[in-house]
Amino acid sequence: MSAVSKQGDRMRTKLAILTVGAGLVLAVAPAWAHHAFQAEFDDKKPVHLKGKVTEMEWINPHSWIHIDVPNPDGSVTNWMVECGSPNIMLRRGFTKRSLEVGTELEVQGYQAKNGTNRANGSSVTFKDGKKLFVGGSNPDIPENQKN
Repeated sequence: MSAVSKQGDRMRTKLAILTVGAGLVLAVAPAWAHHAFQAEFDDKKPVHLKGKVTEMEWINPHSWIHIDVPNPDGSVTNWMVECGSPNIMLRRGFTKRSLEVGTELEVQGYQAKNGTNRANGSSVTFKDGKKLFVGGSNPDIPENQKN
């Protein structure tokens, strides 16, 4: 085997290793970007929100319900509630029409660690009493929601 042929084989081997390495980095990158529940939400701060849907975002990796929650002084606070992916939401019983603007609901979940009006949802209860799990990244449902 000539020196040129051996050098070509080594180059192909290096190229194959680099290609496999790059593929692994690209495959793992989304997992690095995805947050864990404990990184963003506080399991010591359960929230119970009651209000009306202002927007529903059916996006990956998490769907978001935006709701206006009335305050005791008459003002309104808009909350963002993180839910599971659209696929999880559909498997849990939600449809595109379940969460239209103006839908009244109650949300159980956990507030963001930074104190903003964001929560990781556990369940949603509709005005008619129907209750659905939203499939967020939280490890459990709030204590006050357990039966």
